[in-house]
Amino acid sequence: MMQVAQWFAAWSLPLIIAFIPVYAYLIKKVPVYDTFIDGAKDGFSTVLALLPHLVGMLVAVTVFRESGAMELLVNALNPLLQPLGVPPEFLPMALLRSISGSGSMAVMTDIFQTHGPDSFLGRLASTMQGASDTTLYVLTVYFGSVGIRKARYAVKVGLLADLASVIAALFVTHWFFG
Repeated sequence: MMQVAQWFAAWSLPLIIAFIPVYAYLIKKVPVYDTFIDGAKDGFSTVLALLPHLVGMLVAVTVFRESGAMELLVNALNPLLQPLGVPPEFLPMALLRSISGSGSMAVMTDIFQTHGPDSFLGRLASTMQGASDTTLYVLTVYFGSVGIRKARYAVKVGLLADLASVIAALFVTHWFFG
């Protein structure tokens, strides 16, 4: 039984990838290659439309981290949050997660190297990484790709959801791992 499960795990994705174009060509009579080329052309125009927004977001994140503003914010929040069970090493990840996936991944990697992945901090960082998304990055990409200039409530709701994910990650990690 285990061999069947391993075979299925190894071959499921390649079979799905092979099945889709075969089904499209044989059953639906879609010109698969031409459709693929048209999609690739559209992809280039999407990249060109998104590039300025992505560069702006990456520059802002880099300036925030390299200027020392991140460290100042962490030092200011630490006395307020440490009595609530928020470790100071976790604050940079909690702050960066909604802005930058690579920035929060770098913080998580640093936590793993310093404290270990099975430490409380490692588990908290892993839970946070899985419980949230890069809200500002996603809004930049989605809104930038369709030309939306006014985010209205999307930013507020997204950041509120990120705060909820930080609280949930702290609660769940404290509950399960003490």
